Amino acid sequence: MAGTISDIKKLDYDIYKYSSYSSSYLPENIREDNPSNQTSRWSSNTNTPPQYLVLKLERPAIVTKIKFGKYEKTHVCNLRKFKILGGLEEERMVLLFEGGLRNDSVPETFNLKHRTNSGELLPIKFIQIVPLLSWGPSFNFCIWYVELLGIEDSMFILSNLRKYNMLREVEIVRLFLKHCRQQGYVNSFSALQEETGVKLEDEKMTELHETLVNRGDFKKTEEMLVGFIENGLMDNYLERQEYKPQWSLQLTPENEPRPGRRGGHQLIIDPMTSTIYLYGGWDGNEDLSDLWSYDVRTNRWTLIHERSELLDGPTPRACHKMVYDTQNSQIFMLGRYLDSASRTEENINSDFYLYNTITKTWFLICNDTSQVGGPQLVFDHQMCIDVDKQTIYVFGGRILEPKNEEETTGQYRYSGLFSYHISTNTWAHILVDCEHPTASSPYVQSIRSRVTHSMLFHHKHRKLYIFGGQRGKDYMTDFLIYDVNTNELSNMTPENNNTDTKNVPQSGFTQRATIDCEKDEIYVLTSLSKEKERRDLNINSFWLFSLSKKEWCCVYKSEHSNGENCYQKSQNTCHEPCPRYAHQIVYDTTNQVHFLFGGNPGTNSNVRLDDFWVLRLEKPNRGNILRYCKYLLRKQEYEEITKNDPLSAILYLQTKLYDIIDHSDPVQLKEFHKLASLLFKSDTVDGETEPTSLLTCPLASTASASAPVGGNKHKQQRADDDGHKEEENLAKVMRVESPKSVEEADTSSISSMSSSDCSQNQPQQGAAAQQPPEKQEGNSSAAISTVPQKPNAAKDCDGGRAAIEANAPTPSTSRTSGGMARNRTIDQQFEMKIRRCLLFNKLVDLMPEALCQPKKNISDFVLL
Repeated sequence: MAGTISDIKKLDYDIYKYSSYSSSYLPENIREDNPSNQTSRWSSNTNTPPQYLVLKLERPAIVTKIKFGKYEKTHVCNLRKFKILGGLEEERMVLLFEGGLRNDSVPETFNLKHRTNSGELLPIKFIQIVPLLSWGPSFNFCIWYVELLGIEDSMFILSNLRKYNMLREVEIVRLFLKHCRQQGYVNSFSALQEETGVKLEDEKMTELHETLVNRGDFKKTEEMLVGFIENGLMDNYLERQEYKPQWSLQLTPENEPRPGRRGGHQLIIDPMTSTIYLYGGWDGNEDLSDLWSYDVRTNRWTLIHERSELLDGPTPRACHKMVYDTQNSQIFMLGRYLDSASRTEENINSDFYLYNTITKTWFLICNDTSQVGGPQLVFDHQMCIDVDKQTIYVFGGRILEPKNEEETTGQYRYSGLFSYHISTNTWAHILVDCEHPTASSPYVQSIRSRVTHSMLFHHKHRKLYIFGGQRGKDYMTDFLIYDVNTNELSNMTPENNNTDTKNVPQSGFTQRATIDCEKDEIYVLTSLSKEKERRDLNINSFWLFSLSKKEWCCVYKSEHSNGENCYQKSQNTCHEPCPRYAHQIVYDTTNQVHFLFGGNPGTNSNVRLDDFWVLRLEKPNRGNILRYCKYLLRKQEYEEITKNDPLSAILYLQTKLYDIIDHSDPVQLKEFHKLASLLFKSDTVDGETEPTSLLTCPLASTASASAPVGGNKHKQQRADDDGHKEEENLAKVMRVESPKSVEEADTSSISSMSSSDCSQNQPQQGAAAQQPPEKQEGNSSAAISTVPQKPNAAKDCDGGRAAIEANAPTPSTSRTSGGMARNRTIDQQFEMKIRRCLLFNKLVDLMPEALCQPKKNISDFVLL
C-alpha cells in the first residue's frame, strides 16, 4: 500500500561529501547519537566558508523533518546559524530551512520545506547542511547527531516523482512560450501552445499585455486594472505589505475626570461595547483600588468606584491580572504584589474576585485559591479566558511567601499552569513548575515557569501561546504552545528563527502582548527593562508574529530617549510614548487599534505616568493601489505624448496627471513639477536634440539603457538614480510599496544591452502612438511582450527590435536626413516597447503569481 504524508519514519543516509574535518571528528560520527561522548561529532577544521556536509539518501524520499542531537553540555562549537538545502541532484538544490540551534543539551527537530511552490510534494535525494556561525564566533563548527525523517515508500515516491516531472515539463514549456513572445516568434509561440495545450499565463494577463504593450491603449488598461482590483486580484499583494505604525496621544476633554499616574495596573476591554476597564496600580506612594471605564466611541473616562474595598471589592493592589468574560459581562481578578514588610501568614492569601459590569457589584469568589486546588498568591503571572468553555487559565508568576521563609531559602518559587472552570467553581493544576516536588514523577507534566512573560488564548485554534519571560537572571525567548483540547505542550520554532536577537523580541524587557484571532497575528510591545543595568537600552519596539507563516517581524522600533523628560511635561510635543515598564496595553479587535496607559519610566522611584496612547497599524488598501496603478499608467502615457505633441502633453498634465497627484504632499508635488519639466529638457546626441524622459520608480531602470553615449552618460545616470529614489518615496507616500524584485531585475536587464543596441535609443514614443491603428497592430504582432528579469533580458528584447526593423521601410544607403529619421523612428518604437514592458512587469507583479508568466527566463539556464 502506498504511503501517505502521515507515514513518517527515520530515513537512512550516507555521508556523500564534506568540506573538511578535524582530527578524529569524522563526518561519519553524526550518524550515531551519543550525547555523553565528546568525540562523537563532526568538526570542521576551520570556520572559513564554505563548510558543509552532503548527505545522500538510499533512494528519493519526501524529507519532512531533521533532528539535531547535542552534547550533554553546552558547547561553543554548536551551530548558532545554519541552512539546509536539498534536491534530486547535487548540483540543483533548493533552500529547505534556515535557522539555528540553542546552545543547550536538548535535541531539536525542525520542519523542512517539502512541497513545491504550487503545493506538490518535493522528492529529494541529497541534503546539504551548511554551517554559518557557531556559538563561539572564532570556533570551528561541529554537529553531534543528525536524523532525517520522512517518507520513502517506493510507490508513493514514484507517484510524486511523476507529478513533479510533469510540473517541470509544464514550466519548461512556459519558459519557451515566454521566450517566443519576447523574441517576437509568433508562429513558434502559437504552434508550441497548440501542440502542448500549455498556457503561458491567465487569459486576463494576456489581454492586459496585448492592450498595454502592443496596442498602447492606456484608457482600456486602466479600466482593466480597476476590474482586477475590485475583484480582489491585488488583495494578496496588499496583505503581504508591512504594517505602518502610527502613535497618537489620546487626549480627553478638559475638566473631565480621568485616571491618575500609576504603574502595575490592569487594563481589559469589552469588545462588544468597546469599553476599557482599568483597576488599581501603584501611584509611586501607595496601591490604588479605583475602578475606571473608558468608552472608546465617546472618548470619555468614568470613575465607577474610587475605593472598591468599601463596596465588598478587592483591596488596593498592583501586579494583579484580570480577564473579561464577554458571555456574562464579568471581570475576574487574581493576584497582587506585597512588599516583604507586609507579608505575614495572615495576609498572604490568594483572593479571587468577580465584578459584574451590568449590576456594578463585586463578589468574592474565594478568599484563598490555594486552599481549593488553585494557585498560591502570585504576581507577574498571566491570565487568559476561554469564553466558549467558560474556563480561565493562569500561568506563571512568582509565588509570594512570608518574609522569613524567602530570606531563609534565598530562592524564588514559581507557579505552574492552572485552569478554573467558572460554571463548577473548580480549579485544576494542569502543569506543575519544573522545580515542583512532583515534577520528577513520570506521571506528572511539568513546565518551566516564569514571570514577565506573555500568554494569549486563540479561541479558534484552541491553544495557549506563551512567549518569553524571565526566571531569576535567565531571560527566555522560547515559544510554547499548549493545546487545551489534547493537553499537549510543544515548543514552536519560528521559520525565521536563527537565534539572532534581531529577529525576535529581545528578552529581559517588559512585554505586553495581544492577539487577533481573525488575522492569526500576535502583537508584542517590548519596552524598558526592569533591570537597572539594561536601562541604557531605551527602546520601544513593536513586533508581529504570524501564526500562519510562523515568522516574527519588527513593525516598529524607536530609540526614544527618556532624557526628553516626557513624564515631567505634557506629551503633546511627543509623537510616541517614552520607554517604560509596568504599563498596560489592550487591543480593540473591532476597531483594530491598541491602547496603552501609564507605566513606570524607570527614571525616578516615585514617578509614574498617566499618558494614554493609541497605536494604529495600517496597510495600503485597494484605493491606494488603484491610485498607484493609475499614476504609473498616466505617467507613461504622458511621456509618450511629450515626445510627439507637447501641446497635448500640457493639457494631459493639467488634467489626468493633476488629478492623481496629492498636491498637499511635498514629495508628490515635487514629482509633478519634475514631470512638467520634461517639456523643456533636452540632450544632444550626434548633433541632434531630443527630449529626455523622466524615468522613476517602475521605469527608472530603463534610463541607463537609453543614456546618451559620451560625456553626458554619468550625468544622466545620476539623474536616473535621483528619479529612482524620488519615485520610491512617492510610492511610499501613496502608501504602496514598490515591488522590488521586478524593479531590480529590470534595471540589470536594460543596463546589460550592448552599446550598439542603445546608441540611438533616445525615446520619442509619441511617434508610434500617432500611427494608424492598423499599422500599430502590424508592428505589435512581432513585438516583445515583457522584459525578463535577469541580465540577459536585453537579448530577449533584440527580437522585438528586429521585428520593428523588419516592418520599417528600408533606409537609403546614403546617410540622408530621411534615413536618419527612419532609424530614429525604429529606435523610438523599440524603446517605447521596452518601457511598456517594464510597466507591464510592474503591474503583473502586483497580482497572484499563478495568473502570471514565469519570473525566470529560459536564457537564465544557458551559459556560454
